[in-house]
Amino acid sequence: MTYVHGKHAAPKTFLSKYVFSFDHKVIAKQFLWYGIFFLFVGGLMAIMIRWTQAYPGEAFPVIGSFLFPETGGVIPPDTYSMLFTLHGTIMIFYAITPILIGAFGNFCIPLMIGARDMAFPLLNMLSFHIAAVSGIILLASLFFPLGGAAGGWTSYPTLSTLIGSPGSGQTLWCLAIFVLGVSSTMGAVNYITTVISFRAPGMGYFDMPLTVWGLWLTAILNAIFLPVLGAGVMLLIFDRVFGTTFFLAGAAATSGTGDPILFQHVFWIFGHPEVYILILPAWGIVSDILSFFARKPAFGAKSTALAMTTISILSTVVYGHHMFTTQMSPLLTQTFMTLTMTISIPSAVLFANWLGTLYKGSIRFDTPMLFSLGVVFVFGLGGLTGLYLGTVSTDLYLHDTYFVVGHFHYTMAASVLLGGFGATYFWFPKMFGRMMDEKLGKIHFWATMLGLNGIFFGMMVMGFAGMHRRLYNPFVYEHLEKLLPISTFVTWSAILMGFAQIPFVINCVISLRSKKQAPDNPWNVGTLEWTIPSPPIHYNFEEIPTVKCGPHEFGNPNLPEGKDFQYQTEDLVKA
Repeated sequence: MTYVHGKHAAPKTFLSKYVFSFDHKVIAKQFLWYGIFFLFVGGLMAIMIRWTQAYPGEAFPVIGSFLFPETGGVIPPDTYSMLFTLHGTIMIFYAITPILIGAFGNFCIPLMIGARDMAFPLLNMLSFHIAAVSGIILLASLFFPLGGAAGGWTSYPTLSTLIGSPGSGQTLWCLAIFVLGVSSTMGAVNYITTVISFRAPGMGYFDMPLTVWGLWLTAILNAIFLPVLGAGVMLLIFDRVFGTTFFLAGAAATSGTGDPILFQHVFWIFGHPEVYILILPAWGIVSDILSFFARKPAFGAKSTALAMTTISILSTVVYGHHMFTTQMSPLLTQTFMTLTMTISIPSAVLFANWLGTLYKGSIRFDTPMLFSLGVVFVFGLGGLTGLYLGTVSTDLYLHDTYFVVGHFHYTMAASVLLGGFGATYFWFPKMFGRMMDEKLGKIHFWATMLGLNGIFFGMMVMGFAGMHRRLYNPFVYEHLEKLLPISTFVTWSAILMGFAQIPFVINCVISLRSKKQAPDNPWNVGTLEWTIPSPPIHYNFEEIPTVKCGPHEFGNPNLPEGKDFQYQTEDLVKA
């Protein structure tokens, strides 16, 4: 089907409608189910990791004897290394990225800027199928001799070279990440072009919802920095397959080339912007939802957009704080520390604007709002704990401890996961034309918050006590054995969080099977996607809308009685 940016006929066959669809809304759903599948896989791996930390030497219940018959169901050390490697990889690249960027990026951007589709529909369709190929490669690596990658999700040499990781698993990991990078770069080019070229008439950049700002800035960072990671893993493949020495330890002394630290530089030049690549969409979503459910304009909306832009720019020059313990020059460590402290300023502006939005708001505690308030809490806690890791003197003690694990899970996992759930509950009626159940949603939220904070706060306590990450059984060391009860508490918090997702799954199934149609605008907000029926028609808009105001117009006294919000297509009512 040739795509034109105008009205066009819907596809007729099953393959063109559901598999090889050019429709951004269908591709968004494909990314959503893909991400949820890997969320389950990565979550199961997390439970296995935590079981090993709480009950060292004991068989994993139910499926342990089936998966590890040679050890009587006990997870062996080499498998443990593989589990934490793939857990991190899957959660970051194959769960969070597809859900927040792939699904909600695809779904929201055209609808929220008044476009009929993405700028490059064919490229959009290919981006999902290439991502699917990457996922297949990663899962296939588990079935090769010696299993999957086991060098950590960062895959530092020498752990990730043939010396540290013999077998094909690590090579396939590198290939999967490279292929996924191609997919994400395709999506980034599409997002950037669509936002620049296909905004509705009258929509300036500061008339865009903050959700679009977050997704757009994420796409810009992806387009710039994913090729850096791609280059790094490609050179690692060359070292493993063709015998080159880009990252070979000691090669500099003989051939004049090769240094494992080079990979750390390449990885973190991408890896620190990646933190913001993941969290910027959540920031944008939360900034909008707080305004929508506080029933008042987003406080400092323009400064929030500028703060996110400033953070995006500064994120490119702070990567060195991940490498304070690599014998980096003291002059460089002080520079990176100063830059890291500087990036906390626009982050504080963003946070203060959230509080300003909530202040004296007429707050509606619907499920999307609860998850957004959860993001405010966990991001505040995660951001404050990051100051200790950005400071050289404290990082030297805390580096590679569970304090780091707790911190980045608060900022990356907790904030992004809660933001993703908030987005799901908010846009579910627009995606599927059905409302999710509020009671199940609130059970899901509170159980998730209890489990989540038990896990990550417990991790920071253990890390502050000196417990290092990645150890198969830390409690063989005398100074750590007293931390076993805390580790057990963290594990049962993880189990609680796992069971907390059951109400969400039940909610999705019941809602999708419901025959009751959702209202076209159940939340009473004025952004462009809520001006059309739910779910939208194939080409979104019968007529391209003309934008006449911003996305957060609430409480104007001249609005008609009983209505407290204004559509972006309505003339601005002056008080």
